[in-house]
Amino acid sequence: MLQRNIEEFLESVARARQSVLLLDYDGTLAPFSVDRHRAVPYPGLRDLLQQIIDTGRTRLVIVTGRDAHEIDPFLRLRPAPEIWGSHGLQRLLPDGRCQMPEIPPAVAEVLDDARRWLEYQGLDDCAERKPGSIAVHWRALAQTEAEELRGRIIVGWFPIADRANLKLLEFDGGVEMRMPDLDKGDAVRTMLKETAPNVPVTYLGDDITDERAFRALGSRGLGILVRPNFRRSAAQAWLKPPEELRDFLSRWLAATETTQLTRSATY
Repeated sequence: MLQRNIEEFLESVARARQSVLLLDYDGTLAPFSVDRHRAVPYPGLRDLLQQIIDTGRTRLVIVTGRDAHEIDPFLRLRPAPEIWGSHGLQRLLPDGRCQMPEIPPAVAEVLDDARRWLEYQGLDDCAERKPGSIAVHWRALAQTEAEELRGRIIVGWFPIADRANLKLLEFDGGVEMRMPDLDKGDAVRTMLKETAPNVPVTYLGDDITDERAFRALGSRGLGILVRPNFRRSAAQAWLKPPEELRDFLSRWLAATETTQLTRSATY
């Protein structure tokens, strides 16, 4: 069933004049790295994505938990794709304009308090400060240490976040205190509003935060879970990285290079 979903979807991509390819970054296009600044894409993926862009038949969008400005140095795609960063809080457009909600002073103060709490606990090395949020990563720790750190963060951060109605968003290997306005599901819903109903749309992701995107996509497109091991998901298909992911993108490229378009295909 999962493979048939992919086969049927790629057939629709081949028939369409334009399709939408939504991709998470860490854990999907790139393997997780203890040093987040060295999380380069799997071999060959960057070239495949560039070729997909070059056909002119794919709207490629990156949806990531990172600050949106961190993605271009890794992918170096031209023209630059649209990037939704900070789990949907930022929208970095190809022309360089960045849209995101205004951060109220009370929220900025609470995020500063969360950072100072981490410093007091000696945990600032685990922190990642982003627009409208702050995250702590523990993927490099052993399971027992990670569980202990998670408990400390949840207990210590909850009363701080509650002061400004911020939420704690857990992801694979960490937790983030953030503004509650937008998430990856909202990014997908925005894409769908901007896309004609008969345009093929897919979202590829690995993290529990990507489940919001899979649910937002629903039956309107194809959600694809990208993980070495399967888990229950709202996605309709599953790919193991990097080989199956590379094969999927290669087949997407082949589909968009075809010239046999049906009369019913639309932009």
